[in-house]
Amino acid sequence: MTASLEQLRRCHFAVDLGAARTRVYVKGAGLVVDQPSAAAVNTRTGALIAVGELAEKMTGRTPDYIRVRRPVSGGTVVDIEMAQRMLRHLLGDKMRRSLRRKPILRAAACTPHNADPLAQRAAIETLVGLGARRVELVDTLIAAAVGCGLPVEQPEATMIMVCGAAATQVAVLSLGAIVSAERIPVGGEAVDQAIVQHLRHEHELMLPSQSVRPLQLALSGNGLTPQGPASTEIHGRDVATGLARSVQVDTAAVRDAIQTPLTAILDGIGKVLRSCPPDLVADLADRGIMMVGGSALLPGLDQMLRQATNMPVHIAERPDVCAVQGLGAMLEGRIEPLALDPLGS
Repeated sequence: MTASLEQLRRCHFAVDLGAARTRVYVKGAGLVVDQPSAAAVNTRTGALIAVGELAEKMTGRTPDYIRVRRPVSGGTVVDIEMAQRMLRHLLGDKMRRSLRRKPILRAAACTPHNADPLAQRAAIETLVGLGARRVELVDTLIAAAVGCGLPVEQPEATMIMVCGAAATQVAVLSLGAIVSAERIPVGGEAVDQAIVQHLRHEHELMLPSQSVRPLQLALSGNGLTPQGPASTEIHGRDVATGLARSVQVDTAAVRDAIQTPLTAILDGIGKVLRSCPPDLVADLADRGIMMVGGSALLPGLDQMLRQATNMPVHIAERPDVCAVQGLGAMLEGRIEPLALDPLGS
């Protein structure tokens, strides 16, 4: 974590810019924005037509001159100007006016673990464009651990797995710091893409739109687990004829199709544990892994991790908003650091 708790207490709002969703926490008001990270733009005039949920619904359903853009990719802002415009509209005039009344507006932002200086600079520039005079950066792993109630500041091991849309981050924390961490470039989007490719190759079927989570369509009713339904009906477009068609998909085959991206996550967990001191790994045998992030709700993922690691696996109560809630707890001063007084001579 690059910012201290004292610095974060002075911040007025916090932003979690994710590849899938953008969330904003305002001090004293709570979570005020939780919308998809999408903006629809008229390419002829440059005008912003829609942001958030409405822009997400437009994906794949617009004329040629309207483009749905995603200013955040892999947890990094790739289009600073579009990200600023999107945030301004998501916050609304009333909230922006109240923030601008602060003499020195301070903001906090989540950044992926080991984010390069360019990615950190992009996050800072985005919030400076909203009027922030100072921006504090917090590691997503620390923020998410605080948000789901893990005893981060204690001298005991806690393991957290942040399952994002574009990447999965795994870390072991102790004494408020990261002991060992790994960032795996596999997330919910990779799993979705594996299902899309499976349906295309095995059934010659294209799903209606990439904006609709293929996972929710194909695996409704807990289909990823062996106890789920044996098959499910999928509606889509025939690759050859272009006509609408429905097929019965074997959920066991879909489970096999997504094993490849999920295996990379298991490899990342193994790397983190191998580089940890034995005392901390012994702690984890009892406490297990805490899963947060939107993709943590992938049906059967927690069960697969339990079988592969022989460790308890828990899913946070609200896994999708843990990171921004953790930032909010730091802003509100609800987190107290462990006091380590130097011993007298």
